[in-house]
Amino acid sequence: MRKSIQRLGIVILSLTACLTIGYLTPRKWGNYSQADCTISLYISNEGIHTEIIVPVKNEYFDWNQFLPLTEIGRDAASDYKYLSFGWGDRAFMLETPTSESINPVTAFNALFLPTPSTVHVESYRVVPRNIETKCVKISGANYLRLVNFLKNSFQLDAAGKKMKISYSYGNSDSFYEAKGSYSILRTCNDWTAEALQKADVNTPLWSTLSSAIMFHLNSGCECQK
Repeated sequence: MRKSIQRLGIVILSLTACLTIGYLTPRKWGNYSQADCTISLYISNEGIHTEIIVPVKNEYFDWNQFLPLTEIGRDAASDYKYLSFGWGDRAFMLETPTSESINPVTAFNALFLPTPSTVHVESYRVVPRNIETKCVKISGANYLRLVNFLKNSFQLDAAGKKMKISYSYGNSDSFYEAKGSYSILRTCNDWTAEALQKADVNTPLWSTLSSAIMFHLNSGCECQK
């Protein structure tokens, strides 16, 4: 019995050590920078979940061409300046507008079972200041790679149209059917890390935790303060 407990302790310590190393280890080492850093991105952290905030329109892409602003949320406004994109477990995201409203059963299913996913899109007139955000700058070419990743996260119907879910947290956001399954092996923050890697932004080796994403966030170009 004692040997079994010791072995279990060794396994737990080894796993903790591996995860800690993954948390602290960046995918890119040393000083590096992108050329022509003209696009500002913002990454938001709501405690357990990260999202990517992009400009609605710039010289490289107009999101109205793919996702008309008047179709997002209940207020049908067209004067928003930023869009926030997040991906995650469908049931968890629909039922959990805040970290205080987590359902243990839904959380268990999200962690240990492959489950359907959703894309969350929220509109902003200014970069939100009521949640933690960090800015990185990237090149136009890398921004287009990020745009393609975000677009390809949406599940389309037989007619090639996005499938909107009739639910939102407030007046300026909506959920859409998404590609891929959510699991402990691919979480919402792993999706964020994949998107940032497309834009050549540094991410952690183990990206399951939102704090790890924020800790390593670096494109080699500083945003103006």
